[in-house]
Amino acid sequence: MIQGAGWRGRPVCMPKALSFDLRSRVLAAIDEGLSCRQAAARFGVSASSAIRWQGMRRAGGDARPKPQGGDRLSQRTEAHAELIHAALAEVPDITLPELKACLAEQGAQVSVSALWRFCRRHQITRKKTTPAKLAGMSAAPVRSDRRPGHDGSGSAGSGRGACGRDAGGVRSIAPG
Repeated sequence: MIQGAGWRGRPVCMPKALSFDLRSRVLAAIDEGLSCRQAAARFGVSASSAIRWQGMRRAGGDARPKPQGGDRLSQRTEAHAELIHAALAEVPDITLPELKACLAEQGAQVSVSALWRFCRRHQITRKKTTPAKLAGMSAAPVRSDRRPGHDGSGSAGSGRGACGRDAGGVRSIAPG
């Protein structure tokens, strides 16, 4: 059988399309008078594949496999490359969501993830500098989510430590 042995766990990669040579041999057998199911059984492919290849040949004259994977959306972002570069030059420390909003004002609809991939493709990095970090952070944040009486040691004021032992080290057993 040409296909794999089945699902013995998670597959490592997506399956590849069957070769054009195999498709041609199956279609040649169909032309010689075999049914699609008989030709599929002879070459070890599924009957549905042979039927689909025969239908593709009837419709368009070709049963070649279509391209798989790849980025089919980058050209939409690349069409706005001049706008993106201009916005990045205008505001050097712009964030991607801000850049998306700026481009939307000019009529360019792109997602944040598409902008991130654009910057990665064009090797555009926007590292924050130390003065920019210091300007945004005045002091360490104060946590207000602490419970009253909680000192962070694991005990909540019950006289027991973090492991269920009292101050003398004796293990306490809750009545059950």
